[in-house]
Amino acid sequence: MSWFKRENGEFDGPGGNDGDAEKSVRTEGLWVKCPGCRQTIWKADLEANMNVCPKCQYHFKIGAKQRLDLLLEPGYEVVDGGLCSTDPLNFTDIKPYKQRLRKAQQDTGLNDAIVNAVGQIGSHAVVVSAMEYGFIGGSMGAVVGETIARAVDRARLDKKPLIVVAASGGARMMEGVASLMQMAKISTALAQLDDARVPYICVLTDPTTGGVTASFAMLGDLNIAEPGALIGFAGPRVIEQTIRQKLPEGFQRSEFLLEKGFLDAVVHRHQLKSYLIRALEFMVVPKLAESAG
Repeated sequence: MSWFKRENGEFDGPGGNDGDAEKSVRTEGLWVKCPGCRQTIWKADLEANMNVCPKCQYHFKIGAKQRLDLLLEPGYEVVDGGLCSTDPLNFTDIKPYKQRLRKAQQDTGLNDAIVNAVGQIGSHAVVVSAMEYGFIGGSMGAVVGETIARAVDRARLDKKPLIVVAASGGARMMEGVASLMQMAKISTALAQLDDARVPYICVLTDPTTGGVTASFAMLGDLNIAEPGALIGFAGPRVIEQTIRQKLPEGFQRSEFLLEKGFLDAVVHRHQLKSYLIRALEFMVVPKLAESAG
């Protein structure tokens, strides 16, 4: 005999279905469906594989802090983290921009969609700026622009190679023209970095679009991308609606851009760190030898 009856008619206690509910709670969030092959993956196995599907090699999005952990040696230092957006336009669409900022800050633990760090990658001292897509789509507002500009200046003054990991939907519309000005601001700083002969590598991840692609993401001495990353200015659906033509298969994916000469390499996440170390050996050592001579 059951102990009590719920309002919806389901029974708890002996013979009830509470065991199924408990089982569901225990397994919730432990499995992930891969967008690439549609297979179900044990979440622990996915995380152990750098968030790459072990069946089809689909690269899942990862956060800025996790990206730093994968690229830099232990003991790196996070810097330039004290900046916060001020909502200069008092912007409101479906909800106030200030509310969006608070929610994103709570969800990510970051002040904005960027994290700067100084540390070592292999034997090379570097400055790394990693974007956080989970913060309002990694959109570039005044804080993101200023933080990346500070990373560029730090790399130039300390003569350390700069690595930027791009992951963004583009400029942040809630900040209007202030967000668009960041394109020129960062590009000007990168021109000064180039004059100082300090290497700059950009790693483009899924997605890298809009004003980020139109500025610093394509200005690297070496531009590399993860497999299958969406990279472009306008989205493919917008382009198709504009030109009224069907786009080629794989259009705006990293492999397509490599074929057309927009990228220097497409590198699997498992090989990314070793590839960057090898690239820095070519880019840094000759400069040191030149300055010594």
